[in-house]
Amino acid sequence: MPVPDPRSRTTLRWGGTIAALLVFQSLVVAGLFWLLANGSHRGTAERAFADDCRVMAALPLQARRGEVRNRLNRDIHRDHFLALFANDGALVEGNIAQLPPFTTTAASLIAEVRPTELPGKTRDTARLTVCAMPDGTRLLTGVDLDEAEDALRVVERSLIFALVPGLLLALAFGWAVGRRAVRQVDAVRTLTARIVSGDLDQRLPVGPHPDSFDLLCAHINAMLDRLQLLVTEVRGVGDDIAHQLRTPLTRLRARLERGVRDARDRAEFGAVADETLVDIDKLLGIVAALLRIRELADHARRSRFGPVDLAQLAEDACDLHRPTAEDLGIDLVCVITAVRPTEGDASLLMEAISNLLDNAMKYGPPGGRVTLSLQSVAGAPIVTVSDQGAGVPAAERALVTQRFYRGRHEHDGVGLGLSLVKAIADLHGFTLSFADHGSAVSLQCR
Repeated sequence: MPVPDPRSRTTLRWGGTIAALLVFQSLVVAGLFWLLANGSHRGTAERAFADDCRVMAALPLQARRGEVRNRLNRDIHRDHFLALFANDGALVEGNIAQLPPFTTTAASLIAEVRPTELPGKTRDTARLTVCAMPDGTRLLTGVDLDEAEDALRVVERSLIFALVPGLLLALAFGWAVGRRAVRQVDAVRTLTARIVSGDLDQRLPVGPHPDSFDLLCAHINAMLDRLQLLVTEVRGVGDDIAHQLRTPLTRLRARLERGVRDARDRAEFGAVADETLVDIDKLLGIVAALLRIRELADHARRSRFGPVDLAQLAEDACDLHRPTAEDLGIDLVCVITAVRPTEGDASLLMEAISNLLDNAMKYGPPGGRVTLSLQSVAGAPIVTVSDQGAGVPAAERALVTQRFYRGRHEHDGVGLGLSLVKAIADLHGFTLSFADHGSAVSLQCR
């Protein structure tokens, strides 16, 4: 036995549900229209009945009989029933032979009557009511239903003629909408299946005039862009670690092997161990820096943000690096002005400024000057660190903030200092920029 296609079942279920709702709505609208049309005729008739009873009750008996006859004479269409009956039920005046039995207190009812002034017609159906007069007589007033029934039949036919194409359109629209919804959901299902298989380049189509589903697709595409970027970064970190640690580990192994083989006494073996420890510390520094950058990529760190006094932070950074600068024969100049507090993590911002000072003292000219300045431009604090060197070439400015990148004149280090500064700046929403001329590096706060 063939297995039904799940897409066909889903289309049938969704399309059938939408079509059923539209059909139900059409039937409800048609029913309400029918009730309003029928109720309108009944309401008009009952208002006329109440008017007849009120006018007749205000007249004496003889005038009442004359008014009944006058109204019947004016009824050229013979569709109005009007009769006055005595207490014993005898006809006093009118066009109804006898009073129909009434068993209801409703404002009006439909009953069969025996007309006396319709030639060739002994029975008729009318909507009527009976009201008591002050002198004990009873007035029957009613209206023939033939014309009303004709009008209601016209309404019925109109509703049927309108409902048939309406129901067909509802079924067709429901089926079309169901198929469209299935195609949209199937597109998402196919996309997720391809992503699970490893194809992260797939995206959902978004129309030029997006509806709600297209907006959802756009958000999904943005999420996939972010996911692909994160996966690419993770792969890049893994590749960088593998590439950068291979050489030091190979050198470390060769040194240990050579030291174990060639060491002739305890002193030589100790020297090999000391050199090995230096390489191990360097490797641990690389791993710690990578973990630090990864930690900064997690914006949950923002929960520890608070007001930071950048002037005090810059003073502390100068005090921290002044001994090192003196040992290197470098003139460390700090030009600090008071600025507004900024939101951030004080320890991270100190780390970023320290990295910039370390780079300036390390790669600037020996015995030169390193300047740390803090100023406010258009209300935004800017921290700038400069030396007297040539600075970063324009072609390398987009590269120096990448992990493990080292410039042509950089012979030590592992290329993670500016990467760490860039990660801290991104976490805070700050801008890291390089001067077009000279070696100034600026950290512009929000």
